[in-house]
Amino acid sequence: MSEVNIKPLGDRVVIRPLSDEEAGSKSASGIIIPDSAAKERSDQGVVVAVGPGARDDDGKRMDMEVKIGDRVLFKSWSEKMKVEKEEYWIIAESDILGIIS
Repeated sequence: MSEVNIKPLGDRVVIRPLSDEEAGSKSASGIIIPDSAAKERSDQGVVVAVGPGARDDDGKRMDMEVKIGDRVLFKSWSEKMKVEKEEYWIIAESDILGIIS
């Protein structure tokens, strides 16, 4: 995977979505879970770029909780884009539901 040349602003995060295999959307027997079931779950991805953070009421930057390389669960209604044939999501940090450890 090549480095992404996107610099998100504020509390935005750039995520490369995981394929069904990477995200574990196959059953133990190797059967791929149907799209209807996959749509019921949250999307998973890897953080590839992180903005500097939102500003608080005093104008000070707040630290981001995610970092490049984190595997995350996220809400998938945000902005999807393609850069050099690779698909990415640009989302607000608040749309990240959790970090997968």
